[in-house]
Amino acid sequence: MTAPPARARRLAGIDIGTLTCRLLIADLSPQAPLKAFRSERRILRLGEGVDQTKRLGAAAMDRVIACLREWRGLIDSHQVDAATAVATSAVRDAANRDEFLRRVKQETGFEVEVITGEEEARRTLLGIRSGLPVGVTAMIALDIGGGSTEFILDWPGHVPIVRSIDIGVVRLCERVLTHDPPTAEEIEQAREWVRRETHTAVAEMTHYETATFVGTAGTITALAAMAQKLPAYEPARIHNYRLALTTVQELEQTLLSRKKADRIGLPGLEQNREEVIAAGAIIIRTIMETLGMSQVLVSDLGLREGVLIDLARSLSDIRNREKSDAHIWLRINDRHVMKGSP
Repeated sequence: MTAPPARARRLAGIDIGTLTCRLLIADLSPQAPLKAFRSERRILRLGEGVDQTKRLGAAAMDRVIACLREWRGLIDSHQVDAATAVATSAVRDAANRDEFLRRVKQETGFEVEVITGEEEARRTLLGIRSGLPVGVTAMIALDIGGGSTEFILDWPGHVPIVRSIDIGVVRLCERVLTHDPPTAEEIEQAREWVRRETHTAVAEMTHYETATFVGTAGTITALAAMAQKLPAYEPARIHNYRLALTTVQELEQTLLSRKKADRIGLPGLEQNREEVIAAGAIIIRTIMETLGMSQVLVSDLGLREGVLIDLARSLSDIRNREKSDAHIWLRINDRHVMKGSP
């Protein structure tokens, strides 16, 4: 008799990033792709000032905790089977991260997992892989965050190669791009830093030139929205959009020629990203030129989705172990009954 298919689980995942916090509530089952039920993201700048002070600021922590408290109510109202929360670069680097994690636990109930850059990349890869178009096999993926950037080379049948560098849009703004708009000297300094770190990141990634170049996270999706002049964020038009290097160069020039205040209202640019989008454009343009990539395939799926897929797999592993343990105990019990029978 065939076992009934495993039911879909409703899961919730939270990504606490340096710049942005993201929530995803979705239904997952082995027979079907992830089905998003509720999705939110907020630019809260948790990592503001961390590069200089090595500490999370009180106001930044308050903003994030207030958001998480709200999301806790949302998650509870949707009766999810399990929820998880991860934190990345800003929390990794902060000397007072234990204080933040303790407050989050006490005030919202979330037990936050602080993940390494390599683990961040592994889960990001799960998210990206879940939504690639047919025909994309080998890929080199890029995840530009607020405090770090991850490179992932993934060939079918091989263990992915992952490298994380400590350059992100917030870190680049705070360390290098201090004028508004940035000076030519600052721009060149930023480019040189990104070039140097990119060469180091891909040094052991052989034949990456023949892999599909895929980009995820806010910088790349924002540039894809700007390239199409979208009046509002439309995941369906952004996901799997092919963003040309020439377009990135044009957008970068537009952004760097304006002050932050003058970037507000540019078609496709979401509110509160105007301060860091120029830094993001520098990063993606420089990486594409350094790697010799003429276009990037944009993925609207990434760490947030990967966190849920990883959670679903963990729950499945636990369920399978429980079944296996029950089967073992049943067999032991059967043998004991047989030995004791007349």
